[in-house]
Amino acid sequence: MEITRVNGIIISEKPYKESSKLLNIITKEYGVIGVIAKGAKGIKSKLRNVSTKMTYAEFQLSYKEGKLSTLICADIINPLNNIRSNLLKISFASYLLDLTSQVLKENNNKDIYNILVSTLLKIEEGLDEGILTNIAELKYLSYLGISPNFDTCAICGSSKVITLSTEKGGFICSNHHTNERIVNSKTLKIIRMLYYVDIDKITKLDVSNTVKEEINNFINEYYDRYTGLYLKTKDFLKNVKYAYI
Repeated sequence: MEITRVNGIIISEKPYKESSKLLNIITKEYGVIGVIAKGAKGIKSKLRNVSTKMTYAEFQLSYKEGKLSTLICADIINPLNNIRSNLLKISFASYLLDLTSQVLKENNNKDIYNILVSTLLKIEEGLDEGILTNIAELKYLSYLGISPNFDTCAICGSSKVITLSTEKGGFICSNHHTNERIVNSKTLKIIRMLYYVDIDKITKLDVSNTVKEEINNFINEYYDRYTGLYLKTKDFLKNVKYAYI
């Protein structure tokens, strides 16, 4: 039996027969793959603790392309304990895993996996999980082929922009502003920065609540208008966020 080693994150688990589990794992090499963890529900199984949702590990598999692979063993890369101990962080992380799996269905670029891992590790470090999620959401748009224009007016190319428009595809200037709400000038600067930032280099995130809300509103509206994605984890996240207000 040939053993394949892959780095990945378990995005879902469900019982299989009496003692096993079926896992979906996001991997850098193969995208999302289905894996059976035989006997993983057993108390003494070596797979028990490495076959749970949000396990970030190096997995050793009997890999079968296009079929169900078999988990042999796994070495934890990062236990993500800070995320696992906080319901709000868990909710953001679950949404990110769900969103990433949907993006990978459209584009299996390995950079998508890198964005996910970098985002989760920064959340684990204690940086703002909401802003980090927004960064991932913004970056994923290019892999979905629906990137907004955050450089100049989406209509005419003018650099003198005044607000954002989901309908018009990003920044707009005063000449092409119609009934769009005028956002804070800092929102324009920060959303562009978030779109281009290298996640691994982020050490601090200091964004006002007003700017956070305006950025999040734009992203939500943009996804609703252009992606057609409906994710239950996003609805759950909204409910948890309201409970933390």
